[in-house]
Amino acid sequence: MEKVMIRLRMSAGDAHYGGNLVDGAHMLALFGDVATELLIREDGDEGLFFKYTDVDFLAPVHAGDYIEAVGYISEKGNTSRKMEFEARKVITSRPDISASACDVLEEPEIVCKAKGICVTPKDCQRN
Repeated sequence: MEKVMIRLRMSAGDAHYGGNLVDGAHMLALFGDVATELLIREDGDEGLFFKYTDVDFLAPVHAGDYIEAVGYISEKGNTSRKMEFEARKVITSRPDISASACDVLEEPEIVCKAKGICVTPKDCQRN
């Protein structure tokens, strides 16, 4: 079971709500990027995201936070690939201290979990 991980910092441009809160849909966009890499590694093709079967938003994400998005293929069909995803906050912004203060978290905080199904058409599979 190969895992894929991306890590990035949420910017002020990612904040969508008051208090620099990042829209939860942004985590789903990260999962889409993870899914694309998984499909490229598995099939040699970007494939298509068919649907999310389960999504849980578990904690807030703010501008300045660093998020790791990880995923793996949990089940492989003829053209379908079931995937599981997790987004974890590894660094948190600390605007209560100063505009640029941050803390590295001893334990990552899970902010979102999801399951989804992607499809790579048979004629697009190269691996």
